[in-house]
Amino acid sequence: MDDRPSTFPTSLPALRAAAREAGFTLSCEERTGNLLAVLAAHCPGGRILELGTGVGEGAAWLLSGMDDASQLVTIELDEAVQKVAREQLGSDPRVTFAAGDGGEWLQNYDGEPFDLVFADTWPGKFTHLERALQLVAPGGTYLIDDLDPQPGWPQGHGASVERLLTELEERQDFRSVRMAWASGLLMAVRSARS
Repeated sequence: MDDRPSTFPTSLPALRAAAREAGFTLSCEERTGNLLAVLAAHCPGGRILELGTGVGEGAAWLLSGMDDASQLVTIELDEAVQKVAREQLGSDPRVTFAAGDGGEWLQNYDGEPFDLVFADTWPGKFTHLERALQLVAPGGTYLIDDLDPQPGWPQGHGASVERLLTELEERQDFRSVRMAWASGLLMAVRSARS
């Protein structure tokens, strides 16, 4: 079976060209993107949080699955990188861009929880994990990627990944599954029970 996506966001070619021009190599893997679109489609009228906009490929996938009543908030530390996403996707009224440190944003956020949280950067995954998980609504999904060895991992990062996976799998308030697929994923769903 071929697991590559058969449909793509219309903005993807322009985002990929801009990423190449900027030398940005950390964009969302397309199978992960396709999963993001499916998860977003599963949340009609949903509230979605993306930690790590990059040039916007993940956001493009999310937007392609979202209905008109859904909202996406996407955070990026590097404003120059996020500028590409703003230029390509900023006219979509369903997306709100925030530039700044994701950890600070998580600590300062005091709004409603999210139906889907995609942590594609360190804050919300390797730092500020508890805060990110607090922002997942009951029945909501938390997704992380890049859990298989990646170029540029710091020395000893594999042990950090294993600690993170173990911590998530031991939680009683989430049910999680590891996926040895795409860049290595873990998806966790928050228990709807009180």
